Amino acid sequence: MIREIMKDYNMMIEKAKKSALDGEVLGKADIIALLEIDPFSEDCGKLGAAAREVATAVSKDQAYLWAAIGIDYRPCPMNCHYCSLGESWGLVMEESELSEGEIIKMVQKYVQEKVQWIVLRTTQFYPFDKLMALAKEIRRNVSGKYQLVANAGEFNEQTAAQLVEAGFDSIYHTVRLREGIDTKFDPEERIKTLKAISQSPLKLVSLVEPVGVEHTNDEIAEALLTAIKFGAVVTGAMARVPVKGTPLGEYPALAKERLAQIVAITRLTAGFRAPDICVHQASELAFKWGANVAVVESGSIPRDSCCNTKTDWNGFDPETAKAWFKTCGYKVGLKAR
Repeated sequence: MIREIMKDYNMMIEKAKKSALDGEVLGKADIIALLEIDPFSEDCGKLGAAAREVATAVSKDQAYLWAAIGIDYRPCPMNCHYCSLGESWGLVMEESELSEGEIIKMVQKYVQEKVQWIVLRTTQFYPFDKLMALAKEIRRNVSGKYQLVANAGEFNEQTAAQLVEAGFDSIYHTVRLREGIDTKFDPEERIKTLKAISQSPLKLVSLVEPVGVEHTNDEIAEALLTAIKFGAVVTGAMARVPVKGTPLGEYPALAKERLAQIVAITRLTAGFRAPDICVHQASELAFKWGANVAVVESGSIPRDSCCNTKTDWNGFDPETAKAWFKTCGYKVGLKAR
């Protein structure tokens, strides 16, 4: 019986690899079946190896860096149960905001370090006109092949066009796991923004997040297929970080093996449709299992109860990411905008 189950896993993994290389998208039932594999098992190692093969075929072993700069540190009335910035949790003791000059210096540093995507992350109600003025100043002062990405509140097609005009190439947006349950957001409003993005020149970056031990395989599969449905060119997975003082702060962190498994499945599901697969927080295991994008963070961090910082969060910087990628057989570079 055990041999029969192992054989079935082998068949499922081979089917998923073939699907990815043939340019197809896995169905929900297949994704759930792969998510049911024990992340600490030999079978999951085979799953990861298959995903790494697909990564070579799709990305040609090219890896990229993503830097997220949290611009404003202030309490947010949306009170997402995993976010340190929730107004009701009382963790933000003193508001602060990075200056235009500070942000430009951080962008210059990241561009010198060969960061591909530079994300300007704001709290939900940060003014779009202010964000767009900042983008224009960054473009005036920092040249390079980098892509500028917005991670802000909800918006329509008109605002999407204005974001492009201001200098943004991409947008980070997703329907987060348990949206409307662990958050105050209406999932349909998040979908409306995804539709506006899909009808604009903005490229969509959309991860399955924030993944925790509380989420079911069905929820994870649905989130992944939503990202692909709306044309994400970068997808992957981000783990929920337990922050003391938030409602989900007492739940344990996701094991790196489970996060790497989810990343491997996103690689096999997305195939050539989303050539770049991101993992956050990064691990060498996730790189070995198909991720080719790593995130460094600075500024306001919603996964930490600390204030704005000019240094890279948790000491994970571009040089560390490059070293890990090299160990795992990738080369870090840039692509044209």
